[in-house]
Amino acid sequence: MLRSPEPTWLSENPGTRTVLIHGMVMAPAFWRCFAPSIAITGRAAAYPLPGHSPWILGNDATPLTTEVIVDAYAQAIERDFDGEPVTLIGHSTGGFLSLLIARHRPDLVDRVVLMGAFACGRFEGQERMASRILRLPWLGRLLFSRLFTRWIATKETFRWGSLECVFDKTVRWETEETQATMEAVRAHLLASRPHEIAAFVVWMSRTSIVPELPRIDVPVLNIIGAGDRVVPPIHQIHLAAALPRCHTVILNAIGHLPMAEARGVVDRLISDFILLGPHGLSSRAAAQKNRSGGAKPVFSRKNEASGTNMTAMR
Repeated sequence: MLRSPEPTWLSENPGTRTVLIHGMVMAPAFWRCFAPSIAITGRAAAYPLPGHSPWILGNDATPLTTEVIVDAYAQAIERDFDGEPVTLIGHSTGGFLSLLIARHRPDLVDRVVLMGAFACGRFEGQERMASRILRLPWLGRLLFSRLFTRWIATKETFRWGSLECVFDKTVRWETEETQATMEAVRAHLLASRPHEIAAFVVWMSRTSIVPELPRIDVPVLNIIGAGDRVVPPIHQIHLAAALPRCHTVILNAIGHLPMAEARGVVDRLISDFILLGPHGLSSRAAAQKNRSGGAKPVFSRKNEASGTNMTAMR
């Protein structure tokens, strides 16, 4: 049995209940800077991915499967939120896990927010570099560990690798606070065990929730960076089309980190979604059509086949 992750508490105020799950080779510390403001007004916990410090798997011999991973997160939510349903906010791989939790434990989920998310280990015929490396016979895991260790070795190499995730390489949004946050993330990764992260990558690359997406019957906000070079936007759009209650917002000139690259816009979108629901998002988008400046929707339409609302913003 896989032990459940411990929470990194971002806020313990009464109010909204939020669980945030970061992306691959990140850490819960990421959310200390980039969590949406509405989450911080209530009770908010960030959980790590399996094998990512502080969730060290140690000598646990339990093989990683969808069932044991979902059960571990479910136990954490039941423990930390007294079994009450929460808003799941997942970035990239965290979004993948959020969908799995919503599918298998809908009693614990009020709604889901996705950013740069995916629904399978391989998207539209593409495969992550880490997965390709790990499929190499004999040397795969050793090479993965060497490359991972080299990437996180210094502040400079870690920042250089992270820049591949953003659209604007000048990172005008970067501040001393964001730099300190990423250093905290790097410290957690240095405390992680590469072979445990590799085991998680192997599980992920073999797993797909695509056939089950139509069965996820909770409201979903899907935020896509049009310039995402990590998870192809077309995969994220196909994911949304399969979800019965999904509102998708596409942000122009934004990459894989919308919560950092378009912080104010993403903050408002998530607040509206939690407080007003999907219909509130549609009303806000329609109202913005009549105003100039800021993040302006360039189209808003409904996909009649799936009931998916889609808004593009610039």
